[in-house]
Amino acid sequence: MERAANLQDKIGQLFLAQQFEEVYQATTAEFQHYVTYEQFIELAIPFVEGVAQFQLEYDANMPHARQKIWLDPKKTKAIVVAFNKANEIESLFLTPFTTDKKANQRYTKNSYYYPFKGEWFVFWGGTNELINYHYAYESQCFAYDFVKVQDGCTYLHAPEHNENYFAYNEEIVAPLDGKVIEVVDTIIDNIPSQMDEQNPAGNYVIIEHANKEYSLLAHLIPNSITVCVGQPVKTGDIIGCCGNSGNSSEPHLHFQVMDAPSLTQCKSLRIRFDDNGEPLQGDTVTSETKPKPKKSFEEKTDKVDFYVTFVEMLTLIPRAVWQFLK
Repeated sequence: MERAANLQDKIGQLFLAQQFEEVYQATTAEFQHYVTYEQFIELAIPFVEGVAQFQLEYDANMPHARQKIWLDPKKTKAIVVAFNKANEIESLFLTPFTTDKKANQRYTKNSYYYPFKGEWFVFWGGTNELINYHYAYESQCFAYDFVKVQDGCTYLHAPEHNENYFAYNEEIVAPLDGKVIEVVDTIIDNIPSQMDEQNPAGNYVIIEHANKEYSLLAHLIPNSITVCVGQPVKTGDIIGCCGNSGNSSEPHLHFQVMDAPSLTQCKSLRIRFDDNGEPLQGDTVTSETKPKPKKSFEEKTDKVDFYVTFVEMLTLIPRAVWQFLK
């Protein structure tokens, strides 16, 4: 365990030195069940060719895991590693690092408030696909997934019951003045770890705001929505309760702002928040206390359960933790 803990700070160096066996031996038994050492080095050797350095650019404590990302100097290759609580490598992802500079300048004209009360954790959020899997989809690339966390976990006791998740049944509020233009309120909640791909957003509310911007609040509890189509709302008005409906594996809030009222025929807008900050994956935000403004991960790098893994790790890791709206 101690050796694995020491590895957390030198994964980049080990890849550069092609000391792949040391890295592989620090992975979990499950990882090794799906990926042999021969398969591992077959992918790793060409990945490090021509790279002079890997620098740690991102480090976040996530529920169930610690996530670290190393980038090469050209910001074209990324090593994404998730360590479990035993300091074992639970997942490892070797990937090109790309961002859409034009899309990243597509900001909202309005400034929005957080659509909840109290303290929430950013599970997905940011301007690249490594920290925000929504980024791969134009209609939701700047979306956020928020959960509530206590003692490093999103639930208490048995994870198969929605009621045991801290986010479940929490009040969701309007992020800005506007008018409700669409409501869906009849989709049943999933059993955690199961997902409803036929109704991706589950129960949701779309609000029209000034400057032809539209906010979406998704995965709400059925029959919890308190507003109706055509109703004006003020910032902070309760619109429903956080649930686990739609393409969701556990209770959380999906929040995004769009340039059109259609969930499929729209472009996601990069949200300007009222506090002038831009929360990233791994951050904790609250509607009462303003976080300090900071650069996004993309700008900082001059570019860009039940039980859960961080992302679907392509050929390097079996599907595991945290799957949300796709």
